[in-house]
Amino acid sequence: MADPSTLTHPDPDGGVRMMDASQTSDSARTAVAAGRVHLGEEAFRRVREHDIEKGDVLTTAQIAGIMGAKQTDKLIPLCHDTTVNGVEVDFTYNENEQAIDVQAFTKSFGATGVEMEALTAVSVAALTVYDMCKSVTKDIRIGNVHLRAKTGGQSGNWKSKFEDDASAES
Repeated sequence: MADPSTLTHPDPDGGVRMMDASQTSDSARTAVAAGRVHLGEEAFRRVREHDIEKGDVLTTAQIAGIMGAKQTDKLIPLCHDTTVNGVEVDFTYNENEQAIDVQAFTKSFGATGVEMEALTAVSVAALTVYDMCKSVTKDIRIGNVHLRAKTGGQSGNWKSKFEDDASAES
């Protein structure tokens, strides 16, 4: 168990507080997160063929992911309001898994990182794929949402220990 004096979010009375980032140096920060949406044969085919009644699934999910990254502090308790300077959300068709692989890249210049923004972008994009495809099937599985890499900040650069984390299953 961690030494309570080194924890950043508990207050002296055992409650919670937002970490004080005012003494943290501003720096360039980036994060990459990924996840996967397993659709099954029919939904996967229909997304590829742009044949979903609600419209263009991946464009809508891309916009939703970007919007989600920008709203992270409103969704995650104690998460700082970070100025997100850039968000990219990309999709890859995974034929073998009949899935859509989602990846988000976030960047900022500030006192806190953008890992939560990248993870939120992936999660919201994946949920949007589900929402747009649920009329075809509800047997859709979202999984393996994880941080792949981050740069900047006090903890420095970090990369996932998984050699091929896009194919790792949780």
